[in-house]
Amino acid sequence: MKLVAEPITEAAFAPFGQILALPSEPGRADYSAHSENLRPGNAELCFRTSLTAPTALPLKTKVMERHAFSSQSFLPVDVSRYVVMVAPNDADGGPDLARARLFVVDGKTGINYRAGVWHHPMTVLDRDAVFATVMFNDGGDRDEDWTDLPVEIELSL
Repeated sequence: MKLVAEPITEAAFAPFGQILALPSEPGRADYSAHSENLRPGNAELCFRTSLTAPTALPLKTKVMERHAFSSQSFLPVDVSRYVVMVAPNDADGGPDLARARLFVVDGKTGINYRAGVWHHPMTVLDRDAVFATVMFNDGGDRDEDWTDLPVEIELSL
């Protein structure tokens, strides 16, 4: 299976989450309304930065992950471009690969995955990238779900 990256737009990404537009002039951007913690109990805010090495495309993969109870936001700190592969749940709760999408995102745009959205681990292009990430964790085994895909997927531009 092959997915070709398309430019990210609010409408195309809406089933999976929100685009987080960084301010283009002095002022603040508040993304709080997009944060989801769906656990019945307590969870702690996880606010961290990460350095991710670039990956050359095409990339072949057989894994996806999700955070069943938490949204996950990525805000670019020092980023060129990146791609995000997403998929909704199928009838059995796994990723619906027939409706999977691949988006290319510029380094001035963040993304927020809704709770439960299947996605490929962060894949950056061009050079090392630093992101600030915000999500909720309770330390349990459902903070992060991983799945092996039944077919290999090639991600390309």
